[in-house]
Amino acid sequence: MFPILETERLLLREIVSEDAQSIFDCFSNDDVTRYYGQDSLTSIEQAQQFVTFFTKNYSEKRGIRWGIERKGQEGLIGTIGFNAWSSKHRRAEIGYELHPQYWHNGFAKEAALKVISYGFNDLHLTRIGAVVFTENTASNGLLTKLGFEKEGLLRNYIYQNGVAHDTIAYSILPTK
Repeated sequence: MFPILETERLLLREIVSEDAQSIFDCFSNDDVTRYYGQDSLTSIEQAQQFVTFFTKNYSEKRGIRWGIERKGQEGLIGTIGFNAWSSKHRRAEIGYELHPQYWHNGFAKEAALKVISYGFNDLHLTRIGAVVFTENTASNGLLTKLGFEKEGLLRNYIYQNGVAHDTIAYSILPTK
């Protein structure tokens, strides 16, 4: 059963086929995908493929992605979750995005704190990593506020629109 997480203002829930339009609205926005390592979506069918990918990743225990919904308001404002999840090695990488309409409201931090807690307490992770474009000042700042530590620079690590970009590798370990 897919875990539902709640914060003061947010509901983190399973992403279902009815969310394809919200996924499209987010991932078709160039401001969202600028630092994502993929092209913007151009069709609702691509968004449906994302939904299928998230579902398959969870069923195969390779990742878990929640839809971020504001309590009392239907429709996703973004997604958050773990990629490259390895239960054997007790690690995963966090990833997230919000539609620009919801930036600068503390939603990403609120959702990330809950997901990190879930990762350490429920999935028993001993490491959560993140890989972020060096130019993505908002995400770099968020990870630092959340307690992630920089581990190093990954040169020419991700291609975006045919251009290689450097990224910063981060990690956080559970507090003892």
